Amino acid sequence: MQTRATPAPSAPLERFNAAPADEATQTLLACLHSHAWAHRLTAHRPYPDLPALLAAADEAAYDLSPDDLTEALAAETLPALPDDTYAAAHTALGAAHAAYESRFGHVFVISLAGLSPDETLNHVLTAIRSRLNNDPDEERLVTAEELRHLAKTRLGNAL
Repeated sequence: MQTRATPAPSAPLERFNAAPADEATQTLLACLHSHAWAHRLTAHRPYPDLPALLAAADEAAYDLSPDDLTEALAAETLPALPDDTYAAAHTALGAAHAAYESRFGHVFVISLAGLSPDETLNHVLTAIRSRLNNDPDEERLVTAEELRHLAKTRLGNAL
């Protein structure tokens, strides 16, 4: 009979689990700038493995209040474009971002995980144009989902 092996914790995860609370919180805030989210994850350490931490991060992100989301959005920056992007593309993207921020009052947030640099610009422009048609409540839900994806990707990269 085979037993399912539990993945061994990684050295970065072990350091995260053993770190002082303020240090762990700072690591988490770099992934998603919500103090409620970061404090919750810090308080529930230690995590047996990265999948357990990512699951906890996802669950905590679903529980963010509107104020927590506003806090997280205030710290987000625009997605970076590849260095070789044409000036006209930067202009088009700048106009799209301005229209989005004017409509929704916060920076456009999107997870670009899994996309090649060649796909980034088209994906971002298409998403902004599509999401500009959302009503504010619908867009808040989409934005929260994108923040969850970003947080998990950043957390996985950090640990």
